[in-house]
Amino acid sequence: MSKSFEIQGELHSIGDTQTFGANGFTKREFVIKVTGDDENPAYPNYVALEVIKDKCELMDQYQVGDEVYVHFNLSGRLWAAAGKPEKCFTSLQAWRVQRAADAIPAHVGQALQSAPAQGAALQAPAMPSGNAFDSHDFDDDVPF
Repeated sequence: MSKSFEIQGELHSIGDTQTFGANGFTKREFVIKVTGDDENPAYPNYVALEVIKDKCELMDQYQVGDEVYVHFNLSGRLWAAAGKPEKCFTSLQAWRVQRAADAIPAHVGQALQSAPAQGAALQAPAMPSGNAFDSHDFDDDVPF
């Protein structure tokens, strides 16, 4: 099973959709320059990612220079051919691409999801309808 990750960056290049084999497998590669507070612009990191099959058209709505937030799976495969050394192929397969302005990173989203539960204790309880003192369900014996 592959593990899921997230990355933010500026689109550096977007390749064309390529078709492989008799079954029509499609793949489209793109490269982002990683951005963020912990990135040093003097030493930029470029990361190649890919989208496959029906996800290839995700990249049609983006242009080089767009700031994007990418969710991807990290996976790897071993390949060996007779008489050749074994090779390991690693792929970063994107499954969601969003404009950075529209994206909420998972760690922020998790904090936001737990915030209503924490904030609910701070909210005032709903006021009962009608006059609460008209009811005879309360005890009028005061402890002082």
